[in-house]
Amino acid sequence: MRAAFSESLVRLAKADPNVLLLTGDHGYALFDDFRKSCPAQYINAGIAEQNMVGMAAGLARAGFRPFVYGLSAFIPVRVVEQIKLDVAHDNLPVIFIGDGAGFVYSHLGTSHQSTEDIACTRAIPNLAVYSPADRFEVSACMDAAYQSKSAVYFRMGKSDRGDVHDEIPKAKIGELLKVKSGLQGDITFIATGSLARTTLDIASDVYPDATVWSAPFIKPIDSQQVMSICKQSRVVVVFEEHSVLGGLGSVIAEIASEFAPVRILRIGVRDRFSHCCGTYDYLLKEHGLDRAAIEQRIHNFLAGI
Repeated sequence: MRAAFSESLVRLAKADPNVLLLTGDHGYALFDDFRKSCPAQYINAGIAEQNMVGMAAGLARAGFRPFVYGLSAFIPVRVVEQIKLDVAHDNLPVIFIGDGAGFVYSHLGTSHQSTEDIACTRAIPNLAVYSPADRFEVSACMDAAYQSKSAVYFRMGKSDRGDVHDEIPKAKIGELLKVKSGLQGDITFIATGSLARTTLDIASDVYPDATVWSAPFIKPIDSQQVMSICKQSRVVVVFEEHSVLGGLGSVIAEIASEFAPVRILRIGVRDRFSHCCGTYDYLLKEHGLDRAAIEQRIHNFLAGI
């Protein structure tokens, strides 16, 4: 995913000299190609993320197209106020890249784990929220973010659990993408980000009649499409490596409760911090987001209906 992000960024910067990359002293190896190809468009703002957002806002006002990169625990979580007031309030075309969303930076502890970033950003007016699931969605979302000419938070995992598409999808902003067809009127799985591949594997191996959708766009999201999906489903299960409070599961539940009531199971991070440090796979297991735990939760939920 990160390679697809880097390739897309270099391509956009070569085509548009107003594209700038600002980083808070992160991502050196990731940006080797960018610095080699577009050295004059690269700014290391140092470990001063709040100042970096203000700098990006000023550059956007001057006609530049800033991409602001950092770990998702810092971009956007550390700089929510600056994003809200400096950028979103005036609807400036700044794209915020939050890398390593979820538990990927597992050994670094709670300070570097980001499971609240969607909730923090989707409540800010004039700020879109993208959450691609694989390298192909990364490429599509990068183009969509650039073409939107508005503020975007781009949530990117680092885990690369595997592709869910065979090629770059042609998606309109807000659309959910069907990655597996199933039996209409049965179970529907909706996933975003790193859990999309796990979701597809569970559906293929355990629930062959399930329809699977990927949600690369959290905000805006096509409410009409979500309503249609919910109306055609007996049960909807939503998967995300993010808190169950305020994430994709909340988006789907909010729309369904108002327009198309359906039983919804939200698979995500419960309202707690990690108890221990460890590997990425360990933390997924601790939080019940490993495949075995997810399958058991779905089984128990369906048994109780």
